[in-house]
Amino acid sequence: MKPCEPMAIGYFIPEFPGQTHIFFWRERQQLQAMGLRPDLVSTHRPPRHLVSHTWSESAAQETTYLFPPSAGQVAGALAELLRAGPAGWIGCLRAIATADVTGLTARLRLLGLVFVSAELAWCARARGWRHVHVHSCANAANIGMFARLLSGLSYSLTLHGGLHDYGPNQKNKWRYAAFGIVITRRLKADLEDTLKGFLPPVIKLAPMGVDLDVLKRAQPYEPWSGSGPFRLFSCGRLNPCKGHDDAVRALALLRRQGIDGHLTIAGQDDTHGCSYRSMLDSLIQELDLAGRVHLLGAVAEDIVRRELEHSHAFVLASLHEPLGVAIMEAMAMGIPVVVTREGGVPELVQHEADGLLVDARAPEQIAAALARLAADPGLARRLGAAGRQTVAERFHSGVSARAIADCVNSLTGKQ
Repeated sequence: MKPCEPMAIGYFIPEFPGQTHIFFWRERQQLQAMGLRPDLVSTHRPPRHLVSHTWSESAAQETTYLFPPSAGQVAGALAELLRAGPAGWIGCLRAIATADVTGLTARLRLLGLVFVSAELAWCARARGWRHVHVHSCANAANIGMFARLLSGLSYSLTLHGGLHDYGPNQKNKWRYAAFGIVITRRLKADLEDTLKGFLPPVIKLAPMGVDLDVLKRAQPYEPWSGSGPFRLFSCGRLNPCKGHDDAVRALALLRRQGIDGHLTIAGQDDTHGCSYRSMLDSLIQELDLAGRVHLLGAVAEDIVRRELEHSHAFVLASLHEPLGVAIMEAMAMGIPVVVTREGGVPELVQHEADGLLVDARAPEQIAAALARLAADPGLARRLGAAGRQTVAERFHSGVSARAIADCVNSLTGKQ
């Protein structure tokens, strides 16, 4: 690498660019501003109905996809396997033998990932990557691990949720990593307790973040005046874990109090069968909320920003939320948030200080919190302003990018 050239690393995101991947795009931009060249690499393209961002097409054109492989990638992977020699093959076979998976089929799947990892190692060699950062602890982490055993390519991981969400073989995924990033204190404590003795020497705490230069209002926030629709917005994939059905039930309770609530939900069903969306549609009809609940599907970030700009409050009724980029986006736009105190959310939102926390599976609590905001414009203004300040201080996208950049620079000897 010439002195004036940015250091090249692989920036590995499974099924990129998906509907929840705006955070990765922002973090990559921050890494570029910090003097790195994070080249996009992914397992495969996501389903077309989940691709929604304005930058998605250009991002896909920049991304190297490992599956399906091109003829050149197949040839490169075979060359990488030959280059690894018996030492590399034995290392991979040993990792498969010691993996905490059950059954022959699971071990054969790992064996198949060895070839994909050879593709990754070949891409790294061809593009001059000095490291690969893997934004997943599922199979992408296995691919990074095998690439390390085949070629010596260093890799790191970001943990975005509970280890149980990312499948088996966590000990091997982490023991060979150069460093790890964890987004909340709670997840970090769980990781250190569960994988004690199998972790890399450096584990950094660095929350996800948003771009405050993009998420800013065109007009000052105005609480609900008491007349016209009380506009509520929610954003999250249409999955039962997001609790959108509880938000809909809360809206029905709110309207029974005489508050003309309207709820807009941005997000697409990711179960492929559209089963949760169908359930929401049925619930909306059952509660007589047609025309009061609007399901936008997967939308670009400019649509999300527009909805936040024109909403009086944000609501997210998640049953589990590792941290919540959508919540950060709402806070950055200066609107008050009503969210469940699940997962890492209490590390982001302080009850009564910069938002309102409620229990999961408690639509009556959601309705009561929203009614407070509707009745108290001063509270709504105060919470919205404090939320913006919280994000500006601790949850901007430069935080996680700086953690990755510092670790990579330390690893490669660059000061």
